[in-house]
Amino acid sequence: MLSIIIPSYNEPYLVNTINSILENAHGDIEIFVNVDDGKKVNFGEKDKRVKFHYPSSPLGMRGGINRGLSEAKGKYIMKVDAHCVFAPGFDVEICNHMQENWLIIPRRYGLYADGWRRETRFPPKDYHYLCYPINTSFGLAMFPIEWKEKRIERKDFLIDDTMTFQGSCYVANRKYFMKTVGFLDDNPKTCGTFGGEQMEVGLKYWLNGGEVKVNKKTWYGHLFKNSRYYKETGGTSAWKHKSHLKYRGGWKWLSKHFLNNENPKLKYKFSWLLEKFWPVPTWPEDRNLWVYPEQQS
Repeated sequence: MLSIIIPSYNEPYLVNTINSILENAHGDIEIFVNVDDGKKVNFGEKDKRVKFHYPSSPLGMRGGINRGLSEAKGKYIMKVDAHCVFAPGFDVEICNHMQENWLIIPRRYGLYADGWRRETRFPPKDYHYLCYPINTSFGLAMFPIEWKEKRIERKDFLIDDTMTFQGSCYVANRKYFMKTVGFLDDNPKTCGTFGGEQMEVGLKYWLNGGEVKVNKKTWYGHLFKNSRYYKETGGTSAWKHKSHLKYRGGWKWLSKHFLNNENPKLKYKFSWLLEKFWPVPTWPEDRNLWVYPEQQS
């Protein structure tokens, strides 16, 4: 069984997403939705596979995922954003090609909210890399960047390694995930309630001996950032209510934490991952610079 976890806050396409999952899943599934804004979801006819949780106070994105993880019973788990569409049989394709220590990301397309349709005029986004820390409103931090050259170079590999991913959808063996990642860090002093999820999850997989893969045999569509919804709400700004203001430090903290190898439980250092995918865009050839920039001598 696949346990699907959807964190949600003020999401106008939540019901569309749930219906797309129900219509296209060909195997046994359960869906856990954390509705962080507390507003009753008008889902219509009840489906026993779908469970809604309305917290008395907001949990944040990470807390919403953790809530789903605490209730999941499936052999596999999938986290997905609340504005996505799915290919027919996506669940069976992914789970049938899963190995215990893999984290799998389906091939990602854009999604037009008008007409609820996948964008096929542009290439899918199959690969991402973590960039060298840059100054942003989140602080000095690494971020996932689409690796277009890798998509062209590796076009014939249908299941392939990717350094990191965008974060809107991933699938894993539940027991291995809980052993390797566990509940997501939502401490305001470290990761906060939102942001950097893909860095925490992906790096804990790679640096603990797991693997992160893209499966191009199936796909999902994620809402375009130039859609009307994003223009009206600022996209993830829907999460930026007063309970989540401390999330911004997460990107910086995670970048420093992994670049400086501050977790002694990890099997590999961060430099191992750079060497595995080398050359990685934006990273200097001087290995002495492969530390958090504040630590450079």
